[in-house]
Amino acid sequence: MSTVVRKAGVEPAVTAARWLEMYAQMVQIRAFEEKVNDLYTSAIMPGLAHLYTGQEAVAVGVCQALRRDDYVTSTHRGHGHCLAKGASPDRMFAELLGKEAGYCAGKGGSMHIADPDTGNLGANAIVGGSTGIATGAAFSARWLKTGRVSVCFFGEGALGQGVLYEVMNIAQLWSLPVIYVCENNQYNEYTHFTETTAGDILARAAAFGLARERVDGQEVAAVFAAASRLVERARQGAGPGFLLCETYRYHGHHVGDISRSYYRSKEEEQDWAANRDPIARFGDWLRGQGLADAAALGELRARVTAEIDAAAQFALNAPYPDPSQVERHVYA
Repeated sequence: MSTVVRKAGVEPAVTAARWLEMYAQMVQIRAFEEKVNDLYTSAIMPGLAHLYTGQEAVAVGVCQALRRDDYVTSTHRGHGHCLAKGASPDRMFAELLGKEAGYCAGKGGSMHIADPDTGNLGANAIVGGSTGIATGAAFSARWLKTGRVSVCFFGEGALGQGVLYEVMNIAQLWSLPVIYVCENNQYNEYTHFTETTAGDILARAAAFGLARERVDGQEVAAVFAAASRLVERARQGAGPGFLLCETYRYHGHHVGDISRSYYRSKEEEQDWAANRDPIARFGDWLRGQGLADAAALGELRARVTAEIDAAAQFALNAPYPDPSQVERHVYA
């Protein structure tokens, strides 16, 4: 029988094995993004990528509260969402490198990965662009009585998009099973969110009557607990929810955003990494509970890193699509 270990203030109870699974997923996302950065800076990967490093607890905490057949929609910073929902790293690397084995046959790239087998309806390069898709998926779930819940990930920059308020309005009116997850990583590209966002963020959801919670997005247990409450509520027919996760992206807006001193200080970046890193915090808690020692966590990180290296090598060795396929999958 698995050991159930409670974290203070966290419900539902979680088995020891599941806590370690969450840790492994967070390490996987971190290792994946570090490899993506290496591929870009080595001029091997074409285009750009928006790294999720620092925000791992949000994707893992939310997706752990979902069933495999529940829906998610993602953003331009979406690698973490894909992996947490169950995507395979080798096919993701292949997509980023434009290879045929990728999730979109190499034609979507970093910002358009979709994986219907795990309920991932796709990332979207348009800020706020997936809000309508997630809400439509929730409508279909209710209409067809599938019991599925839809999660819409978006950054705080999407709070300036009117479509978000249109869909929250209709979701509340029709009691749709959708959770809007706002990842406030503090910056709308190169501008602190306080310079663009008036008032209290949760008050916007409150205006439509949505159930709402604010959590420390660097604490995976807190994210998981809040997401579980909102997801279960929505699955039971009680309507939509809004989850605000306070977090931080360690890298720039994209991999090419190297010199950031004009919009945020090095001291600020170092403070978040040194004192609020979600993986380090979670590792400390696991050791404190006796669920794993430092050696075991080190072995886990080494195993995951080796798996990521192998996945990247698979993609590097994979073939590009044949030129005859250039017009396939093109709908516009």
